[in-house]
Amino acid sequence: MDRLSWLMLISLSVLWGGSFFFTEIALVDLPPLTLVLCRVSIATMVLWWVVVLRDIAVPRDPKFWAGVAVMGGLNNLVPFCLIVWSQTQITSSLAAILNATTPLFTLLIAHIATDTEKLTARKAIGVLIGFGGVVVIFGLPTSGNTIGLLAPGAVLLAAFSYGCAGVFGRRFAATPPILTAAGMTSASSLMLLPLSLMIDQPWHLPVPTTSTILAVLGFATLSTALAYILYFAILKRAGSSNLLLVTFLIPVSAILLGVGFLGETLMMQHIIGMTVIGAGLVMIDGRLMPRKRG
Repeated sequence: MDRLSWLMLISLSVLWGGSFFFTEIALVDLPPLTLVLCRVSIATMVLWWVVVLRDIAVPRDPKFWAGVAVMGGLNNLVPFCLIVWSQTQITSSLAAILNATTPLFTLLIAHIATDTEKLTARKAIGVLIGFGGVVVIFGLPTSGNTIGLLAPGAVLLAAFSYGCAGVFGRRFAATPPILTAAGMTSASSLMLLPLSLMIDQPWHLPVPTTSTILAVLGFATLSTALAYILYFAILKRAGSSNLLLVTFLIPVSAILLGVGFLGETLMMQHIIGMTVIGAGLVMIDGRLMPRKRG
């Protein structure tokens, strides 16, 4: 990759790593469902503005809208809510580390659900190594430093949902990516609105502080709308294999923000587990593995 591609990739990792940081700040005043609704609804307005600026034709085919509704559930509603809820129990740094398992789930789901993307021996070993890192993070049930299972499990379920979205979303290959993104955030906004109204009853919430408002705006405009735009730009410029590298960088960005600005600390088992997950991703990626000659 050239320097600009690397700069874009690092910027994307900071934007997505920043989502965990913004969540931690906004959760002080807002409950999870309302926070996620704010994220996707504000991002929707920005993304549709880009669609209009680019003069992209909006399809009327019901199959398209049914498809983006599924994507909205798998790629926004389910994972966003699970991760935000988990951060009421665990640190943003740990949530980001566990979220790095998304490529592992994507490979497994693609292996099961498709005929063209079967696991190779190298990738299968990488998946096993990666999940070994998850075991390290969770620890043994009888160990003194064991963390609760529910919140970390919610992040893993979110990663699984992202993996399902990654496989399902390949049917939109011929659709302008920004249109798909706008469609799925629209769908997730519509699904979240009644849930937020019924469960959180936001009219009873106190007026959010300035820091919460700024965190929500950063969450929606930077870590969602701008991140989607940058993601698709990198995909077009550098390809999907290079885009996978962002998976390695997101936890680093999230940890730097969490430790540097939120006063978070990481247990040694989290650091070791992150390293093992990273080793599994390196094995899956393959570019650092020795190549046969001749």
